[in-house]
Amino acid sequence: MWTQTAFLFPGQGSQTVGMGADLVQAYPTAQETFAQADDILGFSLSELCFNGPEEELTDTINTQPALYVMGVALLRIIQNALGNEVRSAFVAGHSMGEFTALTAAGALSFADGVRLVRERGRLMKEAGERRPGAMAAILGLDVDVLRNLCDEASQQAGQPLVVANDNCPGQIVVSGDQAALDIALPLATEQGAKRVVPLAVSIAAHSPLMESITQEFREVVAATPLQDPVVPIIGNVSAAPLDRVGAIRDELGAQLTSPVRWTESMGHMLQHGIDTFVELGPKEVLSGLVKRIDRKANRISLNSAERVAAYLEHRSGDEQK
Repeated sequence: MWTQTAFLFPGQGSQTVGMGADLVQAYPTAQETFAQADDILGFSLSELCFNGPEEELTDTINTQPALYVMGVALLRIIQNALGNEVRSAFVAGHSMGEFTALTAAGALSFADGVRLVRERGRLMKEAGERRPGAMAAILGLDVDVLRNLCDEASQQAGQPLVVANDNCPGQIVVSGDQAALDIALPLATEQGAKRVVPLAVSIAAHSPLMESITQEFREVVAATPLQDPVVPIIGNVSAAPLDRVGAIRDELGAQLTSPVRWTESMGHMLQHGIDTFVELGPKEVLSGLVKRIDRKANRISLNSAERVAAYLEHRSGDEQK
């Protein structure tokens, strides 16, 4: 029943105050998951998710564990309702979401995952303080055009600017030094971009500006217990399956400074027969990207207790047929 389904887990940008509150009220499994995270972290992440304030929730050191815990809570609800052995054919996560996907694939325990993403958020925040950067979404240009444009802006500014996220055709995020970005955005408009949207961030994720914390994060990853995944996970860096612990460690070590190849990742799964993508997170960001990549694909966003209940009712009906 699950051979044509992939589970997707979002990254930063999907967080919202109130996330998970209705799940905790409706499902004891979600309540237990958030409570477990609170105990691991030593503070009430659940209170921050449910009630804010927004500026604290959007701080990368908090956003990353918040999205991770929300994704795992949703996954556990599904598994408890339909059977703990429920597995999709593939899993994938966008940037930080890759860590949630690793847990869904059986490669990373929940407790270790909470600690790992919290540390990732701390280090990325530190990198942004050491060397502030900027990011922008550019709509309507081909990724190869933008790579050339980033190279030109980097040469003019003497500072790095790179493609950070190839999200879907016509939606690319660039990341790097502010001076280079200031050169690139007018160039993108001249090249025919439909819109250029500076993002409200002070870190340059997936760019060379993360290099200062990469080695330290690699050491954290090396010290984190991992297992070979029981479900294929499609990596952001390679856009290909990660099937062994060594490949996962290499992926996570490279991820901070490498682009998220999301269009290619979705393409890999589509080519291997996936026709239904289930997004487990607070919003519908990845579902929107899937629509841009393949309009024929089925898209399901599990971002509320109401939607989860409807999904479980539908799946239970399918299982009984």
